[in-house]
Amino acid sequence: MFWRTDYNAHEALVAPARETAQIWRLIMGLIIAAGVYLLCNQTLFQTLFTWQGQNAPAFANALDHGDTPLAMFLLLFSFGFMIVGVAVALRVVHKRGLAGTLGHLRLCVEQLRNVLIVLIVINAVIWLLPPWGMGAPLLPNLGFGVWLVLLPLSLLSVLVQVSAEEVLFRGYIQQQLAARFRSPLVWMLLPALLFGVGHYLPQEAGPNAQTIAVWAVLFGLLMADLTARAGTLGPAIAVHFVNNVTALLIVSMPDSLSGLALYHSPFSMADTDAVAAWLPVDFGFMIVSWLAARLAIRR
Repeated sequence: MFWRTDYNAHEALVAPARETAQIWRLIMGLIIAAGVYLLCNQTLFQTLFTWQGQNAPAFANALDHGDTPLAMFLLLFSFGFMIVGVAVALRVVHKRGLAGTLGHLRLCVEQLRNVLIVLIVINAVIWLLPPWGMGAPLLPNLGFGVWLVLLPLSLLSVLVQVSAEEVLFRGYIQQQLAARFRSPLVWMLLPALLFGVGHYLPQEAGPNAQTIAVWAVLFGLLMADLTARAGTLGPAIAVHFVNNVTALLIVSMPDSLSGLALYHSPFSMADTDAVAAWLPVDFGFMIVSWLAARLAIRR
């Protein structure tokens, strides 16, 4: 059955990590990956601030809020440095390449495509069928023509961002932990908790910060399950990609990473009651996406 816990395929993903599965190597690798990521980001943005000159404060504000297309492209594409950091850590600490974190490349691409097709169909049905809207009219952001012109680069930037997070959390960390520990409670839960900590934003989310962090932990667990079930990162990247495309490119909150969205939601992150009312919908759709992905990769 599609819901069974069959993680035999996970071994193909974990096998390359077994020779260097010591925990001290993982810790050192994460320090190196974080160092490379932060150094590259710092170098890029300091260079851009210097180039901006007197416009640097306005540029910094746009980056803080992600409320312009340029700011969003810079923020999303900068996640590529995370992939570079993992690649350096793998080479220096584990003496292997980045490709091993993806699984078999051809299978990874095939599973990613299959899951994408299913999720696109599900999203299309949800958007076409009632009830429509989010309780109030959506607010236009980018003009449709501009949004359409930017769409190919926007999709690529989101793909870079989600791929980077999956390579780090479900690729490198999950892979190394699974090579050292047999229990899924370790190699599924620890990366998911780290993922949740990264999404704990009390200043932005206020009273909803803990719920959003729990959402992220559950999302991490479901992506870990897909990765173990598939033996590649393809399905997790696909689910993460569709989720973020919806939240960043179609309807975003007006005060949070909204620069590439076609529409703004009728409420902001500061509207805690409205956000809280929609979080169960997000939870529900996350479960639907996970089940659909599992169906798409069933053997």
